[in-house]
Amino acid sequence: MKRKGFTLVELAIVLVIIGLILGAILKGQELINNAKMKRLYNQYREVLAAIYTYYDRYGAFPGDDPTANTRWSTTPGNGDGLIGGFTFNCPTTGGGETCYLWHHLKLANIITGSLDNTAPRNPYGGTVGVGYATVQGLTTHWIGFDNVPGDVCLSIDQQYDDGVYNTGSIRGSGDYRANPNTIYDLYIRL
Repeated sequence: MKRKGFTLVELAIVLVIIGLILGAILKGQELINNAKMKRLYNQYREVLAAIYTYYDRYGAFPGDDPTANTRWSTTPGNGDGLIGGFTFNCPTTGGGETCYLWHHLKLANIITGSLDNTAPRNPYGGTVGVGYATVQGLTTHWIGFDNVPGDVCLSIDQQYDDGVYNTGSIRGSGDYRANPNTIYDLYIRL
């Protein structure tokens, strides 16, 4: 009588193959997460470079530039040296200096995109904001990213600053060390 079914060796081989596939998938997911995190920090560096390129070229911060309307058909800033009215929610027109910033950078051909005040998206689906604001007790210019996972905030803070959400040059809207599975706003000093 011939038995039908799998031997223990065959089952072991199948389980090893399944384990290898799962390991590859998990490692692949880790690589994707690391790439998104690096893209977010690179986006910070690109925005920082764009702002200072504009400043070097025109002598004022984009968004705050009081003579922007002499170069282009746009709304000028008040020229007080501060990119006022920090927000992540820039309408296509209006919205104050923090939103004019994007229009000024696009008109100067420093960044690409539709010629309006719309802010770019970050790798986590949120928007990028730039402006003068108080974040966790420090008032200065910030480049902010909304909708960022807490574990990503913590990792970036540990790699480039002190790893604490309410001190240093990188800060968060909440304690991402205590709650790494929550979504936060991440701010990096300009």
